[in-house]
Amino acid sequence: MFSKACEYAIRAALYISIKSVGGSKLGIKEIAKEIDSPEPFTAKILQTLSREKIISSIKGPNGGFYLDPKANPIPLNAIVKAIDGEDVLHSCSLGLKVCSDASPCPIHNEIKKYKEHLRKIMKEKTIQDLAKELASGKTFLKIDKKRRR
Repeated sequence: MFSKACEYAIRAALYISIKSVGGSKLGIKEIAKEIDSPEPFTAKILQTLSREKIISSIKGPNGGFYLDPKANPIPLNAIVKAIDGEDVLHSCSLGLKVCSDASPCPIHNEIKKYKEHLRKIMKEKTIQDLAKELASGKTFLKIDKKRRR
């Protein structure tokens, strides 16, 4: 449903959020490695998130990307809108240009309630909420070799 860029953006924002708690500022290399994303692609994504004021950045030797701990909660849909645009959560699952209750695609009625629920989650859940779950060990961004067993 989301583009690869959007998936990486959410993962990057989560990783940055966790690491920013201690005041750390992160470089592109570290972020790209931790979210399994190519560095140039990660750089473009981070520039977009920074331009949209979802994350912050400082240039220079002690600079990097960070999330201000005092920042307002960032809903996931803010990242989706910044990277994929507003239509992704409302568009037809089959990619048809016209799809609505009045003119449904073959799976419209089956998927409608799930898409409504997803939009609700993306609006209500924040990066900070998910970062707390990650920090507690309930969820993860990257499975280490020990955990695969």
